[in-house]
Amino acid sequence: MRLTFLLFLAVSAHSFVPQARVAFRGGSLDAAPTKAGKSKKATNGKVATKEAPTAEKKEAPPVHLGWDSHKPVEEAPSTLVRPEDGPEGNYPMRAKFEKMCRDAQIAITKAIEEIDGEGKFQEDCWTRANGGGGMSRVLSGGKVFEKAGVNLSVVYGSMPQEALQAATERGVDRAKGMKPGERVPFFACGLSSVMHPKNPFCPTMHFNYRYFETDGGVWWFGGGTDITPSYIDEEDMKHFHGTYKEVCDKHDPKYYQEFKEWADRYFVIQHRNETRGLGGIFFDDQNDRDPEAHFAFSEEALNSVIKAYGPIIEKHKNDEFTQEQKEWQLMRRGRYVEFNLVYDRGTVFGLKTGGRIESILMSLPETARWEYNAQPREGSPEAEFIDACRHPRNWV
Repeated sequence: MRLTFLLFLAVSAHSFVPQARVAFRGGSLDAAPTKAGKSKKATNGKVATKEAPTAEKKEAPPVHLGWDSHKPVEEAPSTLVRPEDGPEGNYPMRAKFEKMCRDAQIAITKAIEEIDGEGKFQEDCWTRANGGGGMSRVLSGGKVFEKAGVNLSVVYGSMPQEALQAATERGVDRAKGMKPGERVPFFACGLSSVMHPKNPFCPTMHFNYRYFETDGGVWWFGGGTDITPSYIDEEDMKHFHGTYKEVCDKHDPKYYQEFKEWADRYFVIQHRNETRGLGGIFFDDQNDRDPEAHFAFSEEALNSVIKAYGPIIEKHKNDEFTQEQKEWQLMRRGRYVEFNLVYDRGTVFGLKTGGRIESILMSLPETARWEYNAQPREGSPEAEFIDACRHPRNWV
């Protein structure tokens, strides 16, 4: 967000031989033959493959798809996930995750329109020649929101190993066993959002939830929701963090503290030694339990976005503010831009691999501000906010 992750929002790709899907039943991966005559069985976060002695592999010629490879369509197909496309893996989970993202995109944009009262989301759809595509919903110039976007992306392709490293947790080798320079076939599906309200007392909010597979049956879940206010309201932070602690506690009592600290580490503007905002939860490379368990957590966390964020906007959307407070908000938006363009994994990944620029940069606000050597007055609310960014706090 980091797509912010506007993650893998439509990356450059080469075509490759489609493989038959892996059957998925009762939370486990069942062995299933592929077109190449392989058989598979489940392992922890990986589908092991074994080449059949008589198998004949046919490689499709590479076709480069870059930043201009996205074809607009008037109406999105019923699904962007196809069983015949992509590396071999868990097709039912791919389809299930896409449906979950589509349903959440509809529900979240409807709720935001109701909160705004005037603004409406405009949708545009696109597809890619080698499979996949996406749907962007963007609201601009609303009564409450200056800009809000919710993007769905389904991507098939192959990527350089260094691009894969940029998309996942640092130090995690998702291309282990591959030859140097060999491209990694992958599938990715995610829903990403950033919302920038007009009022300085209404926080910006970002979320991203994603599911990733690479060749050979390696899979993982990632995502999170975080909040970036310009001023501290402790009740707001207790509500936001408390909502996600409740979600985390239902799935694993260790999740909240682990994922809260992960967010505090990740959303850091390193050249300023401060966090982008006041955190939330963030997780990546999750494949240490049944995929259905990871899916259930991602689903509940995504479906809790409006519960965590909506009441805060309703509370503050009509607050009075000064020109000085508005300028402070614009400076904090400048920090948001700095993080997204310099450090955000998804943004960097998308820009390096030929992603759809409008979707990737949807995360940026329409207006921001940079003042030379701006320092908040000691003891001011602005100074208190900077202190919270330099020394992350526990809100619940």
